[in-house]
Amino acid sequence: MESHTNTSPQASLLTGKVVHLALPVRWSFVGREGRGAAEMACTYDIHPRGARLLATRAVSVGDLVMVERGRNKAVCQVVWTADPGSPLRGQFSVQCVEEGRTPWDDELRHMEERYQPVILDGAVQRSFAGGFGRGEHNRRRRPRFDVEGQAEVIDGVQHVAGEVQQLSEFGARIAAKEPLRPGTDFRLMLNVFDISLALKAQVKYLIDNLGMGVEFQEIRLGDRPLLSHVLSKLRSKRVEEFAEVVVVTEPLMAAAG
Repeated sequence: MESHTNTSPQASLLTGKVVHLALPVRWSFVGREGRGAAEMACTYDIHPRGARLLATRAVSVGDLVMVERGRNKAVCQVVWTADPGSPLRGQFSVQCVEEGRTPWDDELRHMEERYQPVILDGAVQRSFAGGFGRGEHNRRRRPRFDVEGQAEVIDGVQHVAGEVQQLSEFGARIAAKEPLRPGTDFRLMLNVFDISLALKAQVKYLIDNLGMGVEFQEIRLGDRPLLSHVLSKLRSKRVEEFAEVVVVTEPLMAAAG
């Protein structure tokens, strides 16, 4: 089973600067008996509050670990671990216990969050290929799934909290109290199964002025395997601790007007 954080999904959204970067670090357990033996690990991504790591030793949610890079170090708590039977095995996320300098502050100052196109091979047209549109493009859509997750819509300095109700490889249905207008480009943070994803998206249409059908334009570098993992979990329906997942087979129709 995949472990997940004790905090709320909304609290675990990485709304700050996140950089996909492989950095070698040392880490060790911290407990009542002092520090355990240190071993090497590699970061998958880093952010001002923590990082996602890959290591060979098993950890559990709630464990305290010391993470070091050069002379910089910080005590962190494990907030997420990957299913050991999944392609993400060995990965876990940590958040720094104390606010302040992280071991990778220097890298964060010199790096920018990078994105890559959602459609790499050009085989599928960008005109709402994700299946949240209508007409002839529905014939080549990817499956979409009903799901419960958190969303944050970032339009400039405006941050609007919402919920992701449906998800596919190329788009999503987002419920928000303040939906954006069709054609609006925005940044989107998703948290599904305690896995955070960052995307750039565009609103395609509104649903009863409460929901938005959005198309993914770009995905944060390093997040594509995470999205594939989430979709795989939805497709296989092997996650008993989450609400029942239903594959939507009928086209989603936008509200008139």
